[in-house]
Amino acid sequence: MLTHIALQQFAQGRMIGMRSSAVPIRKLIEEALLEGQEVTINFAGVEVTQSFVDELVGAIILRHGPQVAGRLVFKGCSEDTRGIIRFVVSDRIEQASTCLH
Repeated sequence: MLTHIALQQFAQGRMIGMRSSAVPIRKLIEEALLEGQEVTINFAGVEVTQSFVDELVGAIILRHGPQVAGRLVFKGCSEDTRGIIRFVVSDRIEQASTCLH
């Protein structure tokens, strides 16, 4: 099963930047992951900050382990957003892996 989350529905304007705004969305993602679903996060129409992506995705990797990244699909990303996601995911996977050893 697949859950699709369009971030544009949570945005007021084009930018989503605060960590606190990521928390309720992260909870939706975590619920779907705990049910065994793959989650598509659609970034079309929004710009995000690194802190937002870290709270949205980085926190999930730290809580549920590096393998969970394989069940997250990112769509509609601008080049900047893609760079932020790559950085956050690789940084948190490295951090989570270090904690396991």
